[in-house]
Amino acid sequence: MRKTILYLVILGILGYAIYYFLGSNRNESAFTADEAGFRIKDTGSVGKIYIAASNGEAVTIERTDSGWIVNKQYKALPSTLNLLLATLASQEALYPVTKNAYDNVIRSLSADATKVEIYGKDKKKIKAIYVGGQSVNNSGTNMLIEGAKSPYVVHVDGFNGYLSPRFPSGLKDWRDRTIFNIPPQEIKSISLQYAGNPVNSFVLQRENDTSFVMTGDEQITKNMGVFNKRRANVYLRYFTNVNCEGYLNGLEDMDTTLKTAPKQSAIDITGMHGQHVHVDIYWMAINRRSKNRNVSNSDVPDDYDADRLYAVINNYKDTVMIQQWAFRDIFHKTYEFFQKDATPAKEERPKNVIINKNR
Repeated sequence: MRKTILYLVILGILGYAIYYFLGSNRNESAFTADEAGFRIKDTGSVGKIYIAASNGEAVTIERTDSGWIVNKQYKALPSTLNLLLATLASQEALYPVTKNAYDNVIRSLSADATKVEIYGKDKKKIKAIYVGGQSVNNSGTNMLIEGAKSPYVVHVDGFNGYLSPRFPSGLKDWRDRTIFNIPPQEIKSISLQYAGNPVNSFVLQRENDTSFVMTGDEQITKNMGVFNKRRANVYLRYFTNVNCEGYLNGLEDMDTTLKTAPKQSAIDITGMHGQHVHVDIYWMAINRRSKNRNVSNSDVPDDYDADRLYAVINNYKDTVMIQQWAFRDIFHKTYEFFQKDATPAKEERPKNVIINKNR
């Protein structure tokens, strides 16, 4: 009877051991929590993230009452932040790095890893992770928890690829790219001045909640007829969630490029509560990637790129690249606000007035 009980106990222990170590390669409980706990299940408890790369780049992203802030100065880019938090919440260890790959992975992590430190809202460090490159068999990403002895291959279920790009350390990857984001009801005035083409320039000024007046070329404003209030009200909606493509600060010869680039336009928006946004926009020289290199664009002079422009924003502190399609609804002209909605533009132009399509 005693032998039977002893055998049962031994079998139970062996069964538990087999389940624990071989039960599921995808379950982090198959490894020690300290070694393989790469997942941050409750990202709502995260208060700060510090990311530092081997090239010297580093950013600190902090949760504040007004949202996530980068390096205590800039609003964080939502898409980058959300992807990072989603990765932290779902990444899991597949298996420890094999013995054959161990030395190479450790050397690689020592030389090129990105260090990611995660802190709680109480400012206490939750954990630090070294994020390396793709695993030998391309099944995941090599990672090591600070203080652990063994690196692991880590992945996100359903995602094929390595996770390193989800932990960017460059400020340009983290800064919010918003240029305009003003609700229509908050706009007091809009000024759009086309350099060298004043006939197309205008100022749209709010009179009351539903009425605006426009000042611009007198031949248009006095001779074209009734001001189209509906178009004016629709126009206000185009200044919500307008973003740049990316920041160009620090690029070699960028200052020289702007000094020689012709100005395309200047935009000023004043808000109901005194806020003011000013943007200077410059033409970008045509290049080998320009779509209008072989096929001319009627709205863009042939010497300039039809898809992108330069812009200077944030009180002349930042140079950015913007896309024509993002501003296509903003780049309207005075005469368009005096057209009847059902009437083609060419029939509504005042006589003896030359409209410059090149703004």
